[in-house]
Amino acid sequence: MTPPRKSSPGADRRTASRGAGSERRRQLRALLSVADKDGLVAFAAGLAEASYEIVSTGGTAKALREAGIPVVEVATITGFPEIMDGRVKTLHPNIHGGLLARPGIDDAALLEHGIDMIDVLAVNLYPFEAATARPDCTDAEAIENIDIGGPAMLRAAAKNHERITVVVDPADYPAVLAALKEPEVPGGLRRDLAIKAFSHTARYDTAIGRYLRAHSATPDAWPDPLLTSFRLAQPLRYGENPHQQAALYRTAQPRPGTVAHAVQVQGKELSFNNIVDADAAFQAVTAFDGTACVIVKHANPCGVAVAATPVLAYAHAYRTDPTSAFGGVIAFNRPLDQATAEAIVGRQFAEVIVAPEIGKSALAPLSKKPGIRAIETGWPAPTLGMELELKAIDGGVLLQSRDAGKADLATAKVVTRRAPSAAELRDMQFAWTVVKFVKSNAIVYAHDGATLGIGAGQSSRVMSARIGALKAAEAGLELLGSALASDAYFPFRDGMDAAAEHGVRAIVQPGGSIRDEEVVRAADEHDIAMVFTGMRHFRH
Repeated sequence: MTPPRKSSPGADRRTASRGAGSERRRQLRALLSVADKDGLVAFAAGLAEASYEIVSTGGTAKALREAGIPVVEVATITGFPEIMDGRVKTLHPNIHGGLLARPGIDDAALLEHGIDMIDVLAVNLYPFEAATARPDCTDAEAIENIDIGGPAMLRAAAKNHERITVVVDPADYPAVLAALKEPEVPGGLRRDLAIKAFSHTARYDTAIGRYLRAHSATPDAWPDPLLTSFRLAQPLRYGENPHQQAALYRTAQPRPGTVAHAVQVQGKELSFNNIVDADAAFQAVTAFDGTACVIVKHANPCGVAVAATPVLAYAHAYRTDPTSAFGGVIAFNRPLDQATAEAIVGRQFAEVIVAPEIGKSALAPLSKKPGIRAIETGWPAPTLGMELELKAIDGGVLLQSRDAGKADLATAKVVTRRAPSAAELRDMQFAWTVVKFVKSNAIVYAHDGATLGIGAGQSSRVMSARIGALKAAEAGLELLGSALASDAYFPFRDGMDAAAEHGVRAIVQPGGSIRDEEVVRAADEHDIAMVFTGMRHFRH
């Protein structure tokens, strides 16, 4: 076994620690071991130019040698070869002592054991998240992509950041090289990099824990503790109101088919409220199999339709409530084409248009209204397992599974004397799909694949029914023969009476009230067909 490597007496001598304030002279040393090789060669070249001795491992050392940069193998430092297919290589006192050593405190231990200090550490970890994102990733592959030595070195260097500059992100290489040219690396920079390093390892461990829990034979009903990880996507101009600060965070794993991971192809910067409304609209529109359009204002749908083409779906959705559609968010579950873009810019002001694809032909008409924000989400991927939603409350969060509940009304319980016709069932199914995305108490009137009136967010269900009918009247839409969906049961017969007053012929609701019999009798009196789903769709 080779003895631990000592700095050569003739090596270039500089200050012991850029920023530690020590006057002892010695060889500066950087340890580089990165999975992400982006910017590696330029960074190492800059370190070599600054007279740093470069220590490295495995693939990193190979890449540097091929670039003509002198490298000292870790095995030369530790006096011990890499073993177990590289599982053990940096877990050694000569490495961790070099990272954790404190000038003026640990000098005797360094001298006794022949350990040289490390001044710069650049490490990023095995690509666990990228590996497990592959559909064909096996459990064995996932386990082998759990980095052990990397997080240990990062945590050691970050703990000792008063002396060591630790780098996890290639984007920080230029700033670090610039700082190393100064007499002393700013303490604030070293601390910021240490924060980034601890955050990096925390996110990494969270991803591993989440994967193992999801692939456990006996997964926890509810994780304890609840560990989540989101990355800063962009600061926003402000929150819901101008006096509030805000930012958008997104999941570390790309999620195509979501507003959080969408690409903006035109328009001003998205606001907090734009993003909230765009998310609500896109979640609603992707609930439909047919070509659909959803227009949202203040997180509530104000017009929804399915049709043969996007432009027809938009026209039918818009007519539900043109007043509310002004300044709204318009979502499609099909690519935005030229005809639809022309119809929108010719008819209304819109804050945001969101679609899986924005066709090139649509960009020309959109460019006539440069204030419109156009975002392209990509196509939603199938979800694996239960999706969870977080809702922040003061001092904690609420966690629930996403409302993925569906009901096939063709097999739902008919509770009235008259059963709905095939056409009424289609209207009811459409209205039931829409009502799930309307704030409670929610009422939706619909006919022929389009909403006629929507009542949302009222403290009484009958008031929502009246508001939905009022909106239909304002838009000049006839409710005679329409279907009505309610997100929860009708507690009194007054809802049936209000529906009958406006000509509703079919109602879908969850049922479950202690007055269900009274409500059903009222529906029968008005010859309204009604089905119970046994499922409610509260949305607060």
